[in-house]
Amino acid sequence: MLIAGAVCPHPPLLIPAALGSAGSDPPAALRKVMHAAAQAVARLAAAAPDLIAVVGGGPADREYGAAAAGGLHDYGVDVTVGVGAPVLPLSLTVGRWLLEQAGVLGPDGRAAAESRPEVLFQAVARRASPGDCLKLGMVLAERAPRVALLAMGDACARPAREAPGVPDLAAQEYDEEIAEALAAADARWLARLDPARDSELVVAGRVAWQVLAGAAGRRRLHGRLLCMSAPYGVTYLVASWAESPTDWGGR
Repeated sequence: MLIAGAVCPHPPLLIPAALGSAGSDPPAALRKVMHAAAQAVARLAAAAPDLIAVVGGGPADREYGAAAAGGLHDYGVDVTVGVGAPVLPLSLTVGRWLLEQAGVLGPDGRAAAESRPEVLFQAVARRASPGDCLKLGMVLAERAPRVALLAMGDACARPAREAPGVPDLAAQEYDEEIAEALAAADARWLARLDPARDSELVVAGRVAWQVLAGAAGRRRLHGRLLCMSAPYGVTYLVASWAESPTDWGGR
């Protein structure tokens, strides 16, 4: 059963080493995203799940174990997250890094402490249908009595690719609607997202959001939007879902 959720973006620059010499002093807008993502993952772990499923877009559907490593080599950065050959797609690589930073997972894939939950990484084909995403979410939610799901995905990137700095009203409207749905933990709304908008608006997060929606099902969860920022023309959203607002301890 899903007892907590988190939504985070997956730009390579979320990992400080990707910033090179600027890693110790990233731009303020990016620091805001980094802080919010760390907060969301910390809240996810604090829910005391039996299992954390990290979900993100990839070339095809594939489940990886907790020991799977990822890397940023395709982006010109000599960074490996985990131990061994990097096999995780970018979304799960950044998700793994967030879990390591939160003390949930060690570099070797072992739990950082005996009380830590099991971890799995689930890649979802970027063009997966809403129905397939929802079904996968339901399956993941049944993997353990208490499941937490970390959905990795960026919102609109079209402004960054087509006309940086120029207002894109369609992209802004889409991002605002996603942010509202995440803040309300509105699984039904997320379940209705149109895959055709992925290519139109250059959206990387739809499949992960819909897996989260499927995992939530008809459960009434409480949502909170922690961050909405577009430091490089790509909209990054960070949110937390919990069984009760008190689970956040007023933070």
